[in-house]
Amino acid sequence: MNLFNDLKKGCKLALSKAITLIESTNTDNQVNARKLILKCKNEKFSSIRIGVTGIPGVGKSTFIDSFGKYLTSKEHKVAVLAIDPSSEKTRGSILGDKSRMEKLSADQNAFIRPTPSSGFLGGVANKTRETITLCEAAGYDIIIIETVGVGQSEISINNLVDFTLLLMISGAGDELQGIKRGIIEFADAIIVNKADGENKNKAINTSIQYKNTVDLLNINREKPIHVGYCSSINNEGIQSIWKIINNDIIKIKSNNTFNQNRQKQEIFWLHKRIKDDLGLRKYEELTKSKKIEELENELNTNNDTLDNIINKL
Repeated sequence: MNLFNDLKKGCKLALSKAITLIESTNTDNQVNARKLILKCKNEKFSSIRIGVTGIPGVGKSTFIDSFGKYLTSKEHKVAVLAIDPSSEKTRGSILGDKSRMEKLSADQNAFIRPTPSSGFLGGVANKTRETITLCEAAGYDIIIIETVGVGQSEISINNLVDFTLLLMISGAGDELQGIKRGIIEFADAIIVNKADGENKNKAINTSIQYKNTVDLLNINREKPIHVGYCSSINNEGIQSIWKIINNDIIKIKSNNTFNQNRQKQEIFWLHKRIKDDLGLRKYEELTKSKKIEELENELNTNNDTLDNIINKL
């Protein structure tokens, strides 16, 4: 079958095969994967990439199930990339997220793909960028990335998405500190989840405490951090969260910040991959010779893929 053509038709089987192809370590498969990604990059897609992160037990999967169903009800096509903690011995992944997204799993307009993080710094799988491109090529206009949620490492998600949603719960012990500064500063919105039943008032009070902390940070920020609460079980607050995200995206698209941010992300991953794969000496050599500026231009004009560039180097 012609994988690219089937992908563009929105075939889920083709999308699954394409993702398996880019995750393969086989040399021939890697060559074909780079060709496929380059074809996809040359297509024009309109999408919103949303990161969802938070500590284990905060209810990320349940939230995404509810949020994703709301989006598909509004005629969006939603792809969820759930980055799973991996076993260091087996490099396998705990694929429980899909089973916790029962409603979304059964939705024809949704695609869920658990991806092992394999200990990658930042809790974000190494091939997630390429997987996003494939999902967009298959017609998914909302891409949700759920991260492992293991502390400071979630910060990498900020270099993958257009909007980062940090989920919290009341009683996690961080309310007064306003949580770790590094994490709070990369979030576009902080939402206190599980605002239902006996916990509802506590969750509302927790969101007020976060807002008080965030208001101080917002004084020096061009883009304010939003704070709210929701109940994923009762679907309360879900519509408001989408309104926050959508309004934010409309605003940054109107002043061209949206495209600028995506270009900065491409450059971030280029620099990171050169350092990680080729070493600091090679990175310094490319920087001094100004070669890195040429590579940045190649990447941002869609003339080449990141994997191709690294492979050539």
